[in-house]
Amino acid sequence: MSDILKNRHEILFLYDVKDANPNGDPIDENKPRIDEETGVNIVTDVRLKRTIRDYLYDIKKMEVFVREVRNDEGNLKTKEDRLDDLEIKGAEDLISKCVDIRLFGATAAIKDRTITFTGPVQFKFGRSLHRVKVDYVKGTTVMPSKEARKQGTFTEVYTLPYSLIVFHGIANENAAQHTKMTSEDFELLMEAIWNGTKNLVSRSKFGQMPRLLLDIEYNEPHFHIGDLDKLVSIKKEENIEDEALRDISQFTLNILPLVETLQKEKNRIARIRYKADDRLSLAPSINQFSELLASVTVSTFSF
Repeated sequence: MSDILKNRHEILFLYDVKDANPNGDPIDENKPRIDEETGVNIVTDVRLKRTIRDYLYDIKKMEVFVREVRNDEGNLKTKEDRLDDLEIKGAEDLISKCVDIRLFGATAAIKDRTITFTGPVQFKFGRSLHRVKVDYVKGTTVMPSKEARKQGTFTEVYTLPYSLIVFHGIANENAAQHTKMTSEDFELLMEAIWNGTKNLVSRSKFGQMPRLLLDIEYNEPHFHIGDLDKLVSIKKEENIEDEALRDISQFTLNILPLVETLQKEKNRIARIRYKADDRLSLAPSINQFSELLASVTVSTFSF
């Protein structure tokens, strides 16, 4: 296992959604979450963490503690059931066996003792960089219900024609000492954010694409810039309303405030890594981004 994470990292992640529901609200007909005051689409940190967990479990074949597992009767297993399944005898077992505990922490009861780990990796809620429109789509299924044998049953779904969502996160080197989160765990996290988003191929999630992932590693303890999500914005034609956006080709992502802020703090930055989708138009461009931060080590992710 690699060394415990030593430096603080700050994460910026943007992805977009087309004709899908990035995060339904179960107490509101599973509609996409919308800030009613601003018309902005909201995606919870829990949704992003689930994306990461699913990728680590399904693709990387790693054990995760928090996931939906059902017993023989079809009921969801409890935390206690999961602890028994994984043969967890104590806190060290939980940390060593489950990568999501090292990343995100958890609260679990082991032998009548409550153990709480504060996760090193935390994300704010994701928000779209523009107002969105919610579509109500109604259709029918081929197979009829018992009550309506002469026709298929009706289906109802809520989707977003388009939404560009930004997440901001922190990997805290101090909390990493307690959960034993390693540098290798962090690399897997970055891979899972990008590739996990592409692997959401369920009916409600298919149509999501990662567009920009940025990792800023600091050389100064306990420091990070903060509010990176406030330093990017979209630039589009004035005659195009936010709700009319349907594709990434209709706008440019303005990252100049972000670049200027990184320049100011360059002496506190150990390195910057990024991955950008070829279809994403950036201002300044990704090549200019590297040139403007020439005094900082800038490289691309290899996954």
